[in-house]
Parts: sequence; C-alpha cells; structure tokens
Amino acid sequence: MCRPSATFAVWSSAWLNGAAASDDVLDALLAWGEAHDVVAADTAAADGFALPLAFNRAATPVQLLMALRSQGAKSLQLVLPVPGDVRGLGGGGPFTEAALRAGDALVLPDLGFGLVPEPIAEGLVRWTVYSLSSPTTPEYVPLGEAEHGLTDAIRNSAGALQTLDVASDRPGVRAELSAHLRSRPDVDWPAGTPGRALRVLQRAEEIAAILAIASSDDPGGALSASASTLRAQALRPLSDAVRTARCAAVNEAVRVFAEQTAREG
Repeated sequence: MCRPSATFAVWSSAWLNGAAASDDVLDALLAWGEAHDVVAADTAAADGFALPLAFNRAATPVQLLMALRSQGAKSLQLVLPVPGDVRGLGGGGPFTEAALRAGDALVLPDLGFGLVPEPIAEGLVRWTVYSLSSPTTPEYVPLGEAEHGLTDAIRNSAGALQTLDVASDRPGVRAELSAHLRSRPDVDWPAGTPGRALRVLQRAEEIAAILAIASSDDPGGALSASASTLRAQALRPLSDAVRTARCAAVNEAVRVFAEQTAREG
C-alpha cells in the first residue's frame, strides 16, 4: 500500500508552498496512526532540526514542519528501498539501514538529511531524522516513463505466470482483492495534486493488491517449492515497477507544488 512517507511528502510540500494548512498535514497523517512523534538519530540532525535525540522526550510533527520551513526545504523525495535496491539513499550507514528496515523513507537532498517513519507501538508512528553519510542525487523517473513501465511489467509478468501455470484463478479471488483494497488506510491528497499522479498511484495500489494475493501462501497452481520460487521471480519485475510508479507519482506531485510557488514568486 502507499506509505506514510508518501503522505507526508505530498502534504508537507503542499504546506511549504502555501497550498495546505499545517492542520491538514496532521490530519492526513492520522491515516497511519493516532499519534506521531519525531526524534533525531544523530547530533547533526538534532542540531539542524532542533530536535531531541532518540531516547529523549520526542518532538511533535508540528516541530518537524517548522524545522523544514526554517531550513528552507525545497524537495522531499520518496524512496521505497528493498534489499538489493538502495538507490537514492546516499550510501550506507544508519539511514540506509533504517530505510531498508521500514521499506519507506524520505530524502531531503538539498539539506543532506533523510527521514524514516516506523510504527513503534499500537497507533504510534515515530519519524526519525538522519544525517546522510554522503550526498545523494535523487533518481528522477518521469511519470509517463513509470506508467509505461508499469504497463510493460504487467504484460511481461502475466505472460511469465501463464507459462509457469501459476496464474490460474482461485475461488474467491475477486472477493480477496476487494477485501485487500478495503483494508488499506483511507489516504487523502491535497487539492492541486496532479490528476495523472493520482491515477498512477491508484493503479499502483490496485496492482499491489493483486501482487499481495498472488504472493500469498496458497497461490493458484503453485504446488511446489520450485514453482513458488519461479512465481516470485516472475512477480519481482512487477513489484519493482509498482515501487517506481509510486515514487514517480509522489515526487511529481512534490515537484508540481514547488513549481507553482516558483511561478507565483
């Protein structure tokens, strides 16, 4: 499903550029937890954002927003890393390790910091700010390219699964899909979010739901460990395409909000 970092990236960008109120950002985060707090992972992050270090009394998301504004943040880039693909994280170190653990992160390339959300208790999400171990240049994937990549991956994965005979229908699959989609957090987006980005996000969510079902323990036709391994290999490009599409859509929305302000200025 879409991640907390995606919500924060788009809504905080809208707020930074005058298209949303701070309360709107806080309300949007409620889809991911009843409470959110913020800490710094290291002294550079603590000094740069005026935040407490981990294990001290945590700050609030409002303090994080104010720090982003005072630091002059211009770009928040969504990164959804997985083992073997850590592009955009700026090298190794604690930030990369935390981002991989969460599978969800934001990079502030103009400031040299990263941000990782992790649930630490029922209803509580902690956002940790890290200083980057090395500079990073976010990978820019045009939204159209990501959309086409998603279409190609669907076609290729469907053919591979059909060849492997692991894509046969299973009873109740439509009900499973509907239930999976209904179980997602009800995420809202600010006015002014580009329509094409929203359409790509919606398509990525639908395909992610199909992937979750296809990767479950009882897939249609996959009766052996070897078939299960082959199924996973066939689905991996589609999973990668979903991650790319999500990042491209969110990062496009962030870019559009920033450019609106630049034109008005």
